[in-house]
Amino acid sequence: MSQLLTTSKFPAEIFRLDNGLTVIHQHLPATPVVVIDVWVKAGAIAEPAEWCGMAHFLEHMIFKGTELLATGVFDQVIENRGGITNAATSHDYAHFFITIAADYLEETLPVLAELLLNAAIPDSEFGCERDVVLEEIRSCYDNPDFVGFQTLTESIYQYHPYGRPILGTEAHLMERSPEQMRCFHQHHYQPENMTVVIVGGVTKERAIEAVSSAFENFCSAPECPRETPEAEPPLTEIRRQELFFPRLEQARLYMGWIGAGVDQLRDAYGLDLLSVLLADGRSSRLVRELREEQGLVQGIASSFSLQRDSSLFTISACLEAKHLERVEALIRDRLFELQTTPVSPAELSRCKRLLCNDYAFSTETPSQLAGLYGYYNTIANAEIAVTYPDQMQQFQASDLQQLAQQYLSPQYYAVTTLQPSWW
Repeated sequence: MSQLLTTSKFPAEIFRLDNGLTVIHQHLPATPVVVIDVWVKAGAIAEPAEWCGMAHFLEHMIFKGTELLATGVFDQVIENRGGITNAATSHDYAHFFITIAADYLEETLPVLAELLLNAAIPDSEFGCERDVVLEEIRSCYDNPDFVGFQTLTESIYQYHPYGRPILGTEAHLMERSPEQMRCFHQHHYQPENMTVVIVGGVTKERAIEAVSSAFENFCSAPECPRETPEAEPPLTEIRRQELFFPRLEQARLYMGWIGAGVDQLRDAYGLDLLSVLLADGRSSRLVRELREEQGLVQGIASSFSLQRDSSLFTISACLEAKHLERVEALIRDRLFELQTTPVSPAELSRCKRLLCNDYAFSTETPSQLAGLYGYYNTIANAEIAVTYPDQMQQFQASDLQQLAQQYLSPQYYAVTTLQPSWW
């Protein structure tokens, strides 16, 4: 049995099965394809500090099979039917998805469910796959942009797990065991933590029946070490770090602020607007002034990343090392202007138009819709996913001014610079 939870304005339907599993379904009769996207509240913030990297490592080990499904059989089932599959892990979630012809739903969904519910995490595969993850970590730390961003994140989040690397560290991973991973898996991969999204050319009845059958037998949840994320206090200083990187031709500047989480969703959407206003496109303020007019940077961008507990607002630039101090000072000045001078109607209209168009373009395909619904249902609830355009249109210049004052302080932020080692 399932319980319908959807409001009338949401284009999909949301069901809660008797076992607590959430199912989101949207029928798109014009497409012969179906996307199955399973989201789990078992990202990096679910890890105890000493188990850093466990959630991402588990994503790898999920595909090593079960007692009923040998390693490689899942990929063979999907590929033989012309489908594609992948997975990803972030701080707030892990998710696993399949894109397949709608006719093959009943053949492929049970295989994915078997992996997710009954992962064997065999001892024989654990060490080999850990070496794969360790090589992934080493590769990331050869990338100066990864190093700079991770260093900035660690500087901003000194208490909350958002500051820890999703991939973990070599030291932490070498201390972990298959038994610990099985415990983490069985504790978190439970129906109340999971959302199954099905979007495409499959009727509601088929979707619910397929999910109910495939996701029926969950194991009992064992006791497992858990960490309750500690709220990150506001920045009250400039936290500065300087790194020197070999073979770096251009310096990097990374500046970051703590933004609103999903509990302050309207503030978060406003920070999205401020991000576009500052450095998205040639006509944005920082791009126009610092790159086009003054030539002080090779490139500059701003980004707002919505997260469950608190979000991250960043400004990053690629430039010559001799301009680092000047560019940072100019960015601070432009943030002060945002706090003191209202945005013009034309500029505000441009930012709204860009973001609403981006939203429209990102909701065109079944995979995009499935990802949107699953992501929002994991960090909050799926129905708010479709409120974005309407929320955007409600912002006034005074709202952005207030948000800049509240979140984007020119006096309190974290900054990380990467410079050539010869500089």
